[in-house]
Amino acid sequence: MDINFNVDLITFRDEVAAFLDSAPTDSIREAGRKVTSAFSDFDNAVEWQAILNEKGWAAPSWPKEYGGTGWSVEQRFIFSEEYCKRDLPPLLPNSLLMVGPLLIDLGTAEQKAKYLPRILSGEDYWTQGYSEPNAGSDLASLSCRAVRDGDDYIITGSKIWTTLAHRANRMFMLVRTNDQGKKQQGITFLLLDRTDYPGMDIRPITGLDGFPEQCEVFFDNVRVPQSGRVGEENDGWAVAKHLLKHERGGGAKSPTLRRWIERIREAADMTPSPHGGTLLEDPVFQRDLGGLEADIMSLEHFEKLVISGHEMANDPAYPSINKTISTELAQRVSVLMTQVSGIEGLSLELEALKIGSTVKPLGSEFDLVAMPFYLNSRATTIYGGTNEVQRDLIARSL
Repeated sequence: MDINFNVDLITFRDEVAAFLDSAPTDSIREAGRKVTSAFSDFDNAVEWQAILNEKGWAAPSWPKEYGGTGWSVEQRFIFSEEYCKRDLPPLLPNSLLMVGPLLIDLGTAEQKAKYLPRILSGEDYWTQGYSEPNAGSDLASLSCRAVRDGDDYIITGSKIWTTLAHRANRMFMLVRTNDQGKKQQGITFLLLDRTDYPGMDIRPITGLDGFPEQCEVFFDNVRVPQSGRVGEENDGWAVAKHLLKHERGGGAKSPTLRRWIERIREAADMTPSPHGGTLLEDPVFQRDLGGLEADIMSLEHFEKLVISGHEMANDPAYPSINKTISTELAQRVSVLMTQVSGIEGLSLELEALKIGSTVKPLGSEFDLVAMPFYLNSRATTIYGGTNEVQRDLIARSL
């Protein structure tokens, strides 16, 4: 896919660059520079999404009839490249990249009309209620139960690793509605209109990186309407697999990884090497950086083929391949970051990481994010289905 020399695409790139240079506030830019995971500062991400939505650019990959841009695949990739060049904060993915596309594909007309506009505007943020204490990689073993009662379901049980549940006002979740037959056949997919139902208790979990990004959620006879069901009762496993396709394979990951490589190169050019000169001039470091960059370029080529309509986009193994490669590359990026930051990056400076903080970091801004990014990236090969499980799925498909 040649996206470099088409005159119309050059004009489009200039338009995107001009907007992204002028629209974000200083706080939004700071939030982008201080990203240490797949999620950016919640308040700034919501504010930035509202700005993008007003421009009509909040969901480039959505169909135009539902509020998307109508851009070509080349335009979407250019937007992603220019976005990442400026270290802008990633938008919160659970709504825009997961439940939104799911509802476009499988939701009722009423569900689309009710939820999609508020997802685009950022008024609603959705948390994902999948994993349980004894049902993570083996998600089909979930036991959080929903029992019919009139027009409602009554939910009892718990969920864990529900990202940003303490900031969300909506939840999509899987519940057990039948114990007969295969365990996958008794699961139902529900939309919860809010996260403060009577009997619902949300408890944040502080991660290794010092941030309360994940939560435990407990349900004690929580009553929710059956109108929030997506698909048929006991057919939630098929709905969940459809959503996981968006979670694992949605969007290009290579522009973000490329930008991290650029930041590593910039920092290494200012870091002394133990062998003299800068770290960027060190042949061993050059080997590691070059090998990683080559693998990221390979992923980029793979993603361009997929988004430009290559037949592999329809291969059921594609989301698992994309998830496995991109998360393992992210971990390799994080290792190289800590190598560059060295001792300066060992401290976990939570006050300095806050947006608007007046606390100066001990080292550079690169050093500030290196260690929490490394710690948080340990989870990338686990969430969304562990990479060991992804390799099983790939093997079965092939």
